[in-house]
Amino acid sequence: MIETTAEGLSSDGAWRALEATLRPFVARRVRDADVDDVVQEVCLRIHRGLPTLRDDQRFGPWVYQVARHAIIDHHRVAARHPGAPHAAPEGAHDPTALDTGAEAREVALYAALFVSMLPSPYREALTLTELEGLTQRAAAERLGLSVSGMKSRVQRGRARLRVALDDCCHIALDARNRVIGYTPRADGKLPDGCRW
Repeated sequence: MIETTAEGLSSDGAWRALEATLRPFVARRVRDADVDDVVQEVCLRIHRGLPTLRDDQRFGPWVYQVARHAIIDHHRVAARHPGAPHAAPEGAHDPTALDTGAEAREVALYAALFVSMLPSPYREALTLTELEGLTQRAAAERLGLSVSGMKSRVQRGRARLRVALDDCCHIALDARNRVIGYTPRADGKLPDGCRW
């Protein structure tokens, strides 16, 4: 949390406090070797932009916006030079992808339709665990099954769902199996009443 104001940045101690607050924010989004460079760039941008700040009450959110933009610019440079040592750390959020979840949310909506087309034991298992968010243990208790029986139904249901989705469209996944895009197949099969 940024506790200083734009006017309070007149001392070196205030700048150091601001830098100490920004460092963890930046460190979660860039490689350790690049944190100092990005934090320095953020401080430079803040210093240059202070005269344009109109509302002192908005200083904290403005600082984080400046930091996010500097991180995005840092990742853009890294993307232009893939061999350079600027790549994002493993597990870091990629800020250049502004709405990376849009495709995943859209595929999830269609996946719910495909789940509803599955045969009865698999439909209930996936509806409870994947769509309603119950644990497999809680879903097993609700349906009066053993936990191993529920796990088996969930595994088989996921396999059938995967086949149905693959028959419908090509789904692009990243290295962590997160949806990053999809393309409907020309001969793809969709649930009744569903259109791309």
